[in-house]
Amino acid sequence: MMNTAHPIAIYYEHPDWFRPLFSELDRRQIPYIRINAREHSYDPSGGNGKYSLWFNRMSPSAYLRGAGQAIFYTLGLLEHLEATGVRVVNGQRAFRTEISKALQLSLLSSNRLPHPKTRVINHPTQAPQAVRELRLPIIVKPNIGGSGAGVTRFNTQQALASAVAQGRLELGLDQTALVQEFIPAREGHITRIEVLGGKFLYAIRIYFSGENYNLCPADICQTTDGVELSRESCLVEAAKNSLRVEAYTPPRKIIHAAERLMAAAGIEVGGIEYIVDDRDGRLYYYDINALSNFVADATHVVGFDPFARLVDYLEREARR
Repeated sequence: MMNTAHPIAIYYEHPDWFRPLFSELDRRQIPYIRINAREHSYDPSGGNGKYSLWFNRMSPSAYLRGAGQAIFYTLGLLEHLEATGVRVVNGQRAFRTEISKALQLSLLSSNRLPHPKTRVINHPTQAPQAVRELRLPIIVKPNIGGSGAGVTRFNTQQALASAVAQGRLELGLDQTALVQEFIPAREGHITRIEVLGGKFLYAIRIYFSGENYNLCPADICQTTDGVELSRESCLVEAAKNSLRVEAYTPPRKIIHAAERLMAAAGIEVGGIEYIVDDRDGRLYYYDINALSNFVADATHVVGFDPFARLVDYLEREARR
Protein backbone atom coordinates (compact mmCIF):
# COMPACT_ATOMS: atom_id res chain seq x y z
CA MET A 1 0.00 0.00 0.00
CA MET A 2 1.24 3.50 -0.79
CA ASN A 3 2.44 5.18 2.37
CA THR A 4 0.84 8.62 2.11
CA ALA A 5 -1.87 10.53 3.93
CA HIS A 6 -2.84 12.28 0.70
CA PRO A 7 -4.82 10.38 -1.96
CA ILE A 8 -4.33 10.42 -5.71
CA ALA A 9 -7.05 12.40 -7.49
CA ILE A 10 -8.40 10.77 -10.66
CA TYR A 11 -10.19 13.50 -12.61
CA TYR A 12 -12.39 11.97 -15.31
CA GLU A 13 -15.62 12.31 -17.30
CA HIS A 14 -16.30 9.17 -19.33
CA PRO A 15 -18.39 6.67 -17.30
CA ASP A 16 -16.72 3.46 -18.56
CA TRP A 17 -13.19 3.99 -19.89
CA PHE A 18 -11.47 4.04 -16.50
CA ARG A 19 -12.99 1.02 -14.80
CA PRO A 20 -9.73 -0.97 -15.21
CA LEU A 21 -7.75 1.87 -13.64
CA PHE A 22 -10.08 2.08 -10.67
CA SER A 23 -10.00 -1.71 -10.29
CA GLU A 24 -6.19 -1.78 -10.19
CA LEU A 25 -6.07 1.03 -7.62
CA ASP A 26 -8.65 -0.80 -5.52
CA ARG A 27 -6.75 -4.08 -5.80
CA ARG A 28 -3.59 -2.47 -4.46
CA GLN A 29 -5.50 -0.50 -1.80
CA ILE A 30 -3.94 2.74 -2.98
CA PRO A 31 -5.74 5.79 -1.55
CA TYR A 32 -7.45 7.68 -4.35
CA ILE A 33 -10.49 9.84 -5.03
CA ARG A 34 -12.67 9.76 -8.13
CA ILE A 35 -13.49 13.30 -9.25
CA ASN A 36 -16.19 13.59 -11.90
CA ALA A 37 -15.54 16.65 -14.07
CA ARG A 38 -19.29 17.15 -14.56
CA GLU A 39 -19.80 17.79 -10.85
CA HIS A 40 -16.60 19.59 -9.87
CA SER A 41 -16.07 23.12 -8.59
CA TYR A 42 -13.16 24.81 -6.84
CA ASP A 43 -12.12 27.89 -4.86
CA PRO A 44 -9.58 29.87 -6.93
CA SER A 45 -8.21 31.50 -3.77
CA GLY A 46 -7.62 28.19 -2.02
CA GLY A 47 -4.84 25.62 -2.10
CA ASN A 48 -5.10 21.94 -3.02
CA GLY A 49 -2.60 20.34 -0.67
CA LYS A 50 -4.89 17.43 0.17
CA TYR A 51 -3.85 15.50 -2.99
CA SER A 52 -0.52 13.77 -3.50
CA LEU A 53 -1.12 13.75 -7.26
CA TRP A 54 -3.78 14.86 -9.74
CA PHE A 55 -4.26 12.67 -12.81
CA ASN A 56 -6.13 14.46 -15.59
CA ARG A 57 -8.34 12.10 -17.62
CA MET A 58 -10.72 14.69 -19.08
CA SER A 59 -11.99 13.80 -22.56
CA PRO A 60 -12.38 16.23 -25.50
CA SER A 61 -15.35 14.14 -26.66
CA ALA A 62 -17.26 15.05 -23.47
CA TYR A 63 -19.57 17.29 -25.50
CA LEU A 64 -20.97 14.16 -27.15
CA ARG A 65 -22.17 13.07 -23.70
CA GLY A 66 -23.64 16.41 -22.64
CA ALA A 67 -20.57 17.64 -20.73
CA GLY A 68 -18.95 20.04 -23.19
CA GLN A 69 -18.87 22.80 -20.58
CA ALA A 70 -16.31 20.81 -18.59
CA ILE A 71 -13.73 21.00 -21.41
CA PHE A 72 -12.97 24.71 -21.09
CA TYR A 73 -13.55 24.60 -17.33
CA THR A 74 -10.77 22.02 -17.09
CA LEU A 75 -8.21 24.37 -18.67
CA GLY A 76 -8.63 26.91 -15.88
CA LEU A 77 -8.71 24.20 -13.23
CA LEU A 78 -5.43 22.66 -14.38
CA GLU A 79 -3.70 26.03 -14.48
CA HIS A 80 -4.96 26.71 -10.94
CA LEU A 81 -3.73 23.34 -9.67
CA GLU A 82 -0.28 23.80 -11.15
CA ALA A 83 -0.04 27.37 -9.84
CA THR A 84 -0.76 26.12 -6.32
CA GLY A 85 1.95 23.47 -6.52
CA VAL A 86 -0.09 20.34 -7.17
CA ARG A 87 1.72 17.65 -9.18
CA VAL A 88 -0.50 17.12 -12.23
CA VAL A 89 -0.01 14.24 -14.66
CA ASN A 90 -1.08 15.44 -18.12
CA GLY A 91 -1.48 19.03 -17.02
CA GLN A 92 -2.67 22.14 -18.79
CA ARG A 93 -0.02 22.03 -21.54
CA ALA A 94 -0.95 18.46 -22.41
CA PHE A 95 -4.65 19.25 -22.28
CA ARG A 96 -4.29 22.28 -24.54
CA THR A 97 -2.67 19.99 -27.09
CA GLU A 98 -5.43 17.42 -26.61
CA ILE A 99 -8.24 19.85 -27.38
CA SER A 100 -6.72 21.50 -30.46
CA LYS A 101 -5.99 19.49 -33.57
CA ALA A 102 -4.65 22.69 -35.12
CA LEU A 103 -2.11 22.99 -32.29
CA GLN A 104 -1.18 19.34 -32.78
CA LEU A 105 -0.29 19.96 -36.42
CA SER A 106 1.75 23.03 -35.50
CA LEU A 107 3.61 20.88 -32.99
CA LEU A 108 4.24 18.22 -35.62
CA SER A 109 5.51 20.87 -38.01
CA SER A 110 7.85 22.46 -35.46
CA ASN A 111 9.28 19.00 -34.74
CA ARG A 112 9.74 18.38 -38.48
CA LEU A 113 7.40 15.42 -38.53
CA PRO A 114 5.27 14.85 -41.67
CA HIS A 115 1.53 15.39 -41.43
CA PRO A 116 -1.34 15.65 -43.94
CA LYS A 117 -1.56 18.94 -45.79
CA THR A 118 -4.12 21.06 -43.94
CA ARG A 119 -5.82 24.44 -43.77
CA VAL A 120 -7.37 25.71 -40.51
CA ILE A 121 -10.63 27.66 -40.83
CA ASN A 122 -13.01 29.42 -38.43
CA HIS A 123 -16.16 29.68 -40.58
CA PRO A 124 -17.81 27.20 -42.99
CA THR A 125 -17.68 29.69 -45.87
CA GLN A 126 -13.87 29.52 -45.78
CA ALA A 127 -13.84 25.81 -46.63
CA PRO A 128 -14.37 26.00 -50.44
CA GLN A 129 -11.38 28.34 -50.81
CA ALA A 130 -9.23 26.17 -48.54
CA VAL A 131 -9.93 23.01 -50.51
CA ARG A 132 -8.63 24.55 -53.74
CA GLU A 133 -5.12 24.33 -52.29
CA LEU A 134 -5.44 20.64 -51.36
CA ARG A 135 -5.55 17.28 -53.12
CA LEU A 136 -8.95 15.61 -53.20
CA PRO A 137 -10.57 13.87 -51.47
CA ILE A 138 -10.50 15.91 -48.26
CA ILE A 139 -11.92 15.61 -44.78
CA VAL A 140 -13.20 18.34 -42.48
CA LYS A 141 -12.34 17.77 -38.80
CA PRO A 142 -13.59 19.79 -35.82
CA ASN A 143 -10.64 21.27 -33.95
CA ILE A 144 -11.98 19.80 -30.70
CA GLY A 145 -12.59 16.20 -31.62
CA GLY A 146 -12.60 12.83 -29.92
CA SER A 147 -14.00 9.46 -30.98
CA GLY A 148 -14.02 10.57 -34.61
CA ALA A 149 -16.91 12.94 -33.98
CA GLY A 150 -17.84 15.37 -36.73
CA VAL A 151 -15.25 14.17 -39.27
CA THR A 152 -16.75 14.42 -42.76
CA ARG A 153 -15.25 13.33 -46.08
CA PHE A 154 -15.78 15.19 -49.37
CA ASN A 155 -14.70 13.71 -52.68
CA THR A 156 -15.33 16.81 -54.79
CA GLN A 157 -15.25 20.59 -54.45
CA GLN A 158 -18.89 20.65 -55.52
CA ALA A 159 -19.96 18.35 -52.67
CA LEU A 160 -18.21 20.57 -50.13
CA ALA A 161 -19.65 23.77 -51.62
CA SER A 162 -23.13 22.24 -51.49
CA ALA A 163 -22.73 21.29 -47.82
CA VAL A 164 -21.66 24.85 -47.02
CA ALA A 165 -24.54 26.40 -48.99
CA GLN A 166 -27.06 24.16 -47.22
CA GLY A 167 -25.64 24.87 -43.76
CA ARG A 168 -24.55 21.25 -43.23
CA LEU A 169 -20.89 21.87 -42.42
CA GLU A 170 -20.39 21.82 -38.65
CA LEU A 171 -17.07 23.11 -37.30
CA GLY A 172 -17.54 21.93 -33.74
CA LEU A 173 -17.43 23.32 -30.24
CA ASP A 174 -14.98 26.18 -30.81
CA GLN A 175 -16.05 26.90 -34.40
CA THR A 176 -12.59 26.01 -35.67
CA ALA A 177 -11.91 23.14 -38.04
CA LEU A 178 -9.27 21.49 -40.18
CA VAL A 179 -9.72 21.08 -43.92
CA GLN A 180 -7.27 18.27 -44.56
CA GLU A 181 -6.19 15.95 -47.35
CA PHE A 182 -7.65 12.47 -46.89
CA ILE A 183 -4.98 9.78 -46.63
CA PRO A 184 -6.01 6.29 -47.85
CA ALA A 185 -4.49 3.80 -45.41
CA ARG A 186 -2.08 1.24 -46.81
CA GLU A 187 -3.28 -2.27 -45.90
CA GLY A 188 -6.34 -0.68 -44.26
CA HIS A 189 -4.78 0.23 -40.92
CA ILE A 190 -3.32 3.02 -38.84
CA THR A 191 -0.69 2.61 -36.12
CA ARG A 192 -1.06 3.95 -32.60
CA ILE A 193 1.91 4.31 -30.28
CA GLU A 194 1.27 4.57 -26.53
CA VAL A 195 3.69 6.23 -24.12
CA LEU A 196 3.88 6.15 -20.34
CA GLY A 197 6.09 8.57 -18.47
CA GLY A 198 6.98 9.89 -21.91
CA LYS A 199 8.53 6.56 -22.92
CA PHE A 200 7.32 3.94 -25.40
CA LEU A 201 4.88 1.49 -23.81
CA TYR A 202 3.45 -0.45 -26.76
CA ALA A 203 2.01 0.01 -30.23
CA ILE A 204 -0.93 -1.48 -32.10
CA ARG A 205 -2.22 -1.55 -35.63
CA ILE A 206 -5.93 -0.76 -35.92
CA TYR A 207 -7.71 -2.04 -39.02
CA PHE A 208 -10.84 -0.23 -40.13
CA SER A 209 -13.21 0.05 -43.07
CA GLY A 210 -12.33 3.63 -43.96
CA GLU A 211 -15.88 4.79 -43.29
CA ASN A 212 -15.65 4.98 -39.49
CA TYR A 213 -13.33 7.58 -37.93
CA ASN A 214 -13.74 6.39 -34.34
CA LEU A 215 -10.54 4.40 -33.79
CA CYS A 216 -10.60 4.51 -29.99
CA PRO A 217 -8.57 1.49 -28.81
CA ALA A 218 -10.92 0.83 -25.90
CA ASP A 219 -13.69 0.32 -28.45
CA ILE A 220 -12.02 -2.61 -30.20
CA CYS A 221 -13.16 -6.14 -29.38
CA GLN A 222 -11.58 -8.32 -32.06
CA THR A 223 -8.03 -9.21 -33.10
CA THR A 224 -6.93 -9.50 -36.72
CA ASP A 225 -7.19 -13.30 -36.54
CA GLY A 226 -10.84 -13.06 -35.50
CA VAL A 227 -10.43 -13.76 -31.79
CA GLU A 228 -13.10 -12.04 -29.72
CA LEU A 229 -11.60 -10.07 -26.84
CA SER A 230 -12.91 -10.18 -23.31
CA ARG A 231 -16.42 -8.81 -23.07
CA GLU A 232 -15.57 -7.45 -19.63
CA SER A 233 -12.91 -5.15 -21.07
CA CYS A 234 -14.95 -3.94 -24.07
CA LEU A 235 -17.60 -1.27 -24.06
CA VAL A 236 -21.21 -2.08 -24.85
CA GLU A 237 -21.14 -0.52 -28.32
CA ALA A 238 -17.65 -1.70 -29.24
CA ALA A 239 -18.61 -4.89 -31.04
CA LYS A 240 -20.61 -2.87 -33.58
CA ASN A 241 -17.73 -0.83 -35.01
CA SER A 242 -15.95 -3.65 -36.92
CA LEU A 243 -12.46 -2.56 -35.83
CA ARG A 244 -9.69 -5.17 -35.54
CA VAL A 245 -6.37 -4.86 -33.74
CA GLU A 246 -2.95 -6.47 -33.50
CA ALA A 247 0.26 -5.75 -31.61
CA TYR A 248 3.07 -4.14 -33.58
CA THR A 249 6.54 -2.75 -32.89
CA PRO A 250 7.40 0.28 -35.05
CA PRO A 251 10.96 1.07 -36.15
CA ARG A 252 13.09 2.77 -33.48
CA LYS A 253 13.16 5.98 -35.53
CA ILE A 254 9.37 6.27 -35.28
CA ILE A 255 9.35 5.40 -31.57
CA HIS A 256 11.94 8.10 -30.87
CA ALA A 257 9.90 10.62 -32.88
CA ALA A 258 6.80 9.79 -30.84
CA GLU A 259 8.66 10.18 -27.55
CA ARG A 260 10.13 13.50 -28.67
CA LEU A 261 6.73 14.78 -29.72
CA MET A 262 5.06 13.78 -26.45
CA ALA A 263 7.78 15.56 -24.49
CA ALA A 264 7.19 18.71 -26.55
CA ALA A 265 3.45 18.47 -25.82
CA GLY A 266 3.92 17.84 -22.09
CA ILE A 267 2.06 14.53 -22.39
CA GLU A 268 3.18 11.86 -19.92
CA VAL A 269 0.45 9.33 -20.69
CA GLY A 270 -0.96 9.31 -24.20
CA GLY A 271 -0.78 8.14 -27.78
CA ILE A 272 0.16 9.30 -31.24
CA GLU A 273 -1.28 7.88 -34.44
CA TYR A 274 0.26 7.68 -37.87
CA ILE A 275 -0.79 6.37 -41.27
CA VAL A 276 1.01 5.25 -44.42
CA ASP A 277 -0.42 6.67 -47.65
CA ASP A 278 -1.43 3.82 -49.95
CA ARG A 279 -0.75 6.00 -53.01
CA ASP A 280 2.95 6.68 -52.45
CA GLY A 281 4.02 4.89 -49.25
CA ARG A 282 4.69 8.10 -47.34
CA LEU A 283 4.17 8.14 -43.56
CA TYR A 284 2.08 10.88 -41.93
CA TYR A 285 1.49 11.58 -38.24
CA TYR A 286 -2.01 12.95 -37.82
CA ASP A 287 -3.34 12.73 -34.25
CA ILE A 288 -1.99 13.26 -30.73
CA ASN A 289 -3.92 11.95 -27.73
CA ALA A 290 -3.40 12.96 -24.11
CA LEU A 291 -6.32 10.76 -23.08
CA SER A 292 -5.05 7.20 -23.37
CA ASN A 293 -7.53 4.54 -22.26
CA PHE A 294 -5.50 1.64 -23.70
CA VAL A 295 -6.61 -1.16 -25.96
CA ALA A 296 -9.33 -3.48 -24.68
CA ASP A 297 -8.07 -6.79 -23.22
CA ALA A 298 -4.49 -5.56 -23.57
CA THR A 299 -3.03 -8.66 -21.91
CA HIS A 300 -4.29 -10.72 -24.85
CA VAL A 301 -3.31 -8.15 -27.49
CA VAL A 302 0.08 -6.83 -26.33
CA GLY A 303 1.03 -9.38 -23.67
CA PHE A 304 0.75 -7.30 -20.49
CA ASP A 305 -1.65 -5.09 -18.53
CA PRO A 306 -0.83 -1.42 -19.22
CA PHE A 307 -3.10 -0.33 -16.36
CA ALA A 308 -0.79 -2.12 -13.91
CA ARG A 309 2.18 -0.20 -15.31
CA LEU A 310 0.17 3.02 -15.24
CA VAL A 311 -0.57 2.55 -11.54
CA ASP A 312 3.11 1.80 -10.94
CA TYR A 313 3.90 5.16 -12.52
CA LEU A 314 1.21 7.07 -10.60
CA GLU A 315 2.38 5.54 -7.33
CA ARG A 316 6.01 6.53 -8.00
CA GLU A 317 5.03 10.09 -8.90
CA ALA A 318 2.74 10.41 -5.87
CA ARG A 319 5.55 9.36 -3.52
CA ARG A 320 7.78 12.09 -4.93
